[in-house]
Amino acid sequence: MKYTNLGRSGLKVSRICLGCMTYGKPASTPEEIAAGHHPWTLSEAESQPFFRKALDLGINFFDTANGYSDGDSEEVLGRFLNKNVARESVVIATKVFAPMRKDPNGAGLSRKAITHELNQSLRRLQTDYIDLYQTHYWDADTPIDETLEAFNDAVRAGKVLYLGACMPNAWQFAKSLYRADLNSWTRFVSMQNHYNLLYREEEREMLPLCREEGIGVIPWSPLARGRLTRPWQSVETDRLKTDRFGQFIYSAKTEEGDKAVVAKLCEIAGQRGVAPARVALAWLLGKPGIVAPIVGATKPVHLDDAVAALDIALTAEEVAALEAPYHPRMPVFS
Repeated sequence: MKYTNLGRSGLKVSRICLGCMTYGKPASTPEEIAAGHHPWTLSEAESQPFFRKALDLGINFFDTANGYSDGDSEEVLGRFLNKNVARESVVIATKVFAPMRKDPNGAGLSRKAITHELNQSLRRLQTDYIDLYQTHYWDADTPIDETLEAFNDAVRAGKVLYLGACMPNAWQFAKSLYRADLNSWTRFVSMQNHYNLLYREEEREMLPLCREEGIGVIPWSPLARGRLTRPWQSVETDRLKTDRFGQFIYSAKTEEGDKAVVAKLCEIAGQRGVAPARVALAWLLGKPGIVAPIVGATKPVHLDDAVAALDIALTAEEVAALEAPYHPRMPVFS
């Protein structure tokens, strides 16, 4: 495993992060799906081998959220880490924003929501502090200064060590950094955004901003929810059939362009004699400012491919060939 600093912070993280949205409690009713569960989620017993394998491979970076499986993802991760590894040896990242209860203050990034949900995440994760606490979405209903000051207070209280953001627009993130610096509050050290071979709109504004400000980028869905792991629609998985959010991101409007990218990816992977996932991750890992793609795993080979990508150095010609079929698309979040 290779390790690097998370942005300009002194925090060392593995260059592969294990995403834990897949772990928690499988959905069996429409009500559970509405609460953040998924039919393809792995149960606690099914999840534990992946946590163990991640540790064995040297992965020390785990990302979850309070809204994943309505909190069950945090509980499953917390119980395993508490029993199997020293707390100081791992980096736990979680997020806040999702609706967690049916009342007016049950979601968002207000001081009240952050204070309550932070304590709930600490309880579920069985820890005294969270290494990286992140906004899950931008909260248009709460002044950014209120959110930033509440986060700063959590750091000063020792409940949080570092702060990160997920998926704002570049102007929103720039404003957040400016307001934190102006008020001498703890600033964000990381950006968790949507970035992969099929979605490169972040190259326009967000990635240059992060490089300029020394923000570590930890992309989610680096394999486009499985679309960059095999020839186009060669396998119809349960997730592909039921993942409504994935169907929204990669819609029929972009299918022809996406097919061309995947075809070129599979061609280059075939020439190298490796899985397409390894090439897709190697492309991402080679981009300036990318710290650790957040990889989900439901089969052991998923983690093997992710770690093996660290040893692949693509040529300039291969990179150009992978990027050539891409066509601009509408931003997913704006």
